[in-house]
This record gives sequence, C-alpha cells and structure tokens, in this order.
Amino acid sequence: MHAFLDAIESFGGQLAHVHWMPLGIAVLFHLAQTAVAARAWRNIVAAAYPDRRVPWLGLYAAYLAGVGVNAVIPARGGDVVRLYIARRRVRGSTYTTLASTIAAVTVFDFFAALALVAWAVSTGALPGLQVLPDLPDFDFGWAFRHPRLALAIAGAVAVALTIAGVWAARRIAEFKRRLAQGFAVFRDKGLYARSVASWQTLDWILRIATVYWFLRAFGIPATVHNALLVQVCSSLSTVFPFSPGGIGTEQALTLYVLAGEAKRSALLAFSVGQHVTLTITNAALGFGAILVTLRTLHFRRAVDQEADAALAEQARP
Repeated sequence: MHAFLDAIESFGGQLAHVHWMPLGIAVLFHLAQTAVAARAWRNIVAAAYPDRRVPWLGLYAAYLAGVGVNAVIPARGGDVVRLYIARRRVRGSTYTTLASTIAAVTVFDFFAALALVAWAVSTGALPGLQVLPDLPDFDFGWAFRHPRLALAIAGAVAVALTIAGVWAARRIAEFKRRLAQGFAVFRDKGLYARSVASWQTLDWILRIATVYWFLRAFGIPATVHNALLVQVCSSLSTVFPFSPGGIGTEQALTLYVLAGEAKRSALLAFSVGQHVTLTITNAALGFGAILVTLRTLHFRRAVDQEADAALAEQARP
C-alpha cells in the first residue's frame, strides 16, 4: 500500500511534465480498441444465434458497461452487468450461452498473451520466480511465499470445478447445449478467421499502440519493444484480478521490466498515470452505457423491475 501511495505522489509530481497531445492520441487508440474488441464479441454472439438479430451497438454498450464496472470493482464483477445488458439486446438469448461467448473471446487472447509472455521470458525481461514474490505491491506474492498452501487451494478449486463439471455433464443436457452454442463460431474456421480472429488481431495491435502513445505522453522511451513489455505486464496483471484492473501487480512488473529506461519516479508516474487515465475513461464510458441502456445507474433496481415485469406477464390470463 505504501508503494502505491508513493506511485500516486510521483504521478502528481510528474503531472506538469505530461505531454497532452500524445495522451489524447493514446485515449483515442484505446477507444478504437474497445470498439474493435466489442465487434469481435458481437460476431461470436451472432454465430451462436444465427436466426436472431444481434445489434452491434447494443453489444458495444454491454461491453463498455462491463469494462467500466471492472475498472472499479475487482473479480470481474462487470461481466455480470455485461451479460445482463447483452441478454436484453438479443431476444431469446440465455445467460449460459452469452457467458460461453465471453469464454470464446478469451481463446484468442490467451494464445496472444501466451506468445507475448513467451517472448518476454526468452529475452529475460520478466523477473524469475525467485524475484517475483519480493516485488513491491505484487498482489499474489503470498502464493510464492507459501507454495504448499497455494497448491492446496488451487487443487481444491480444481477438484470442485471437476466435480461441478461432471455433475453438469450428467444431469443437465440443456446446459451443455447452451454452453456449446456459445462456441459455434469455431465450427467454421473460415468464419472464425474472418469475423473474429481478424478483429482480435487488430484489437491487440491497438492495445500496443495505446501503450506506445502513453509512453510518449509520460516521457518514457517509446519503442515497440517497451510497449510490448508493458502489454505483457498488463496481461499478467489480469490473471488474478484481486484488485480493480490488477493495479498493484501491473505497477510492480512495469517497474521491473522498464528499469533503466527512466527514473523510478517517471516510471511510477507512467504506470499510475496510464492506469488512472484508462480507469477514468472506462468508468465514464461504462456507466454512461449503463445509464443509456437501463435508464438508471441503480443496477439492482433495474434487475428487480425486470423481474417484476416478467412475473406480471406470466400472471396475465
């Protein structure tokens, strides 16, 4: 926590030296990235429901809402909001299928992130396991300091998930059908390449471009190499989303991989400045999307109103 407060202080001290035009360009690239990512997800949903109308703007609003809530709430709480709005926009859709479409999106992201991490490891840019637990503000360093406990917890979670999967496979045929429906796009490799993989490739290019312009905005040497390293840190910080956006982990890794590129205070300002800027942008867009689609920012109230309307509809003769 102390390290994070130091980062905030460094960010405030470096604020006068921020280059605002590159910062604005970085935000524009980020906005383009959200639109492209939402398009890829929309195409996956459309493949799952080929006989339904799947509006891109409706799914884009759902995507923004999820990103906005995830920016301020840990443990992927925004995905619940994303699914709720998406189900309202696609008639006859189910939460199970929509949730599996989100999982389908992560297939490409997983391999893209894995390739970047493998590259970073091969170059020696990432810290070793003996260094990782001691990095300041590293969210899950306790797992490396207590490996037996971490393995026991991971094993228990794996067993629970396996039991749940076996139970669902044996007893809920409809659940399996709906789950598989979300991965329908993979049945046609050409369709997947054209309508999903191409958009997600552009998505990753825009992510790296966003980082590149943030580096320029905060006076850090802006190279493709450095942008790729920062993107690796961002990807790793989302593996265990214990904090909103993985701020602690991302900050610690960024300071390590960019050590020597600039002063520590400048790196802290960049790390926090990028995170704060994207958090504010995502939160503004996300809660704006919620307000437009649900006509309220009280998510629970909207859910209750829809439930009451459904009960009233069922009660009609």
